[in-house]
Amino acid sequence: MIRSIRPDAVLIQAVIAGALSFAHLHDLAAAAGQDDWKAWAYPVSVDLLLVAAWRRLRSDGPSRLAWSWFLIALAASLGANVATAGFLDLQHPPDWLRFGIAGWPALAFLGGTLLAHAPDRGADDPTPSLPPNKIAVEDLKRDGPVASDDSPAQLPIPEPPPSLVAADPAPAAVVPPALVAHARKLADDHHTRTGVRIDPATLCTRLGVPAPLADAIAAQLT
Repeated sequence: MIRSIRPDAVLIQAVIAGALSFAHLHDLAAAAGQDDWKAWAYPVSVDLLLVAAWRRLRSDGPSRLAWSWFLIALAASLGANVATAGFLDLQHPPDWLRFGIAGWPALAFLGGTLLAHAPDRGADDPTPSLPPNKIAVEDLKRDGPVASDDSPAQLPIPEPPPSLVAADPAPAAVVPPALVAHARKLADDHHTRTGVRIDPATLCTRLGVPAPLADAIAAQLT
């Protein structure tokens, strides 16, 4: 979605200041002997160098290179504004002004080239940059051996604590046949009197045997 541009005081002020600065640079170049299209190219060159240095400051942070060329372009623009205000006789410009205007294209070309092709801050780091996964592998290799990329990592399986290991099931109780026969008689008598089957707790009480043995007997009565 295209955002609509709404004019405000700051935008209008920027347009006016840019137009005046552009005109002052053109007048100064024309007074120094640069005529026709060359006089119009000077303000374009100064403004482009100023914008390139500012973008370098915004993208890569403060640096001596960006600040130097930003101040050079700002001095050229500010100097043109002051020079056209009557401080210099533009009808008879001094030699140093002609020299500066004539040498500006080479200076601007040098500044633009350095700003466009200067290495980033990370280029001074002798450690080669690696992707995040490669960095992690390199760190693991320093700590210990790792599996290759083609095979899954063979990691040791931790043993569970002794408290979580299931105990071996207790061996089934051996019930004598005579005791089972006696318990069956008691179960039949209990069913006759109460109408329900005898439960292991009652069987344990009637026989006087431990609860595991009563459970084993009740299992054989079913």
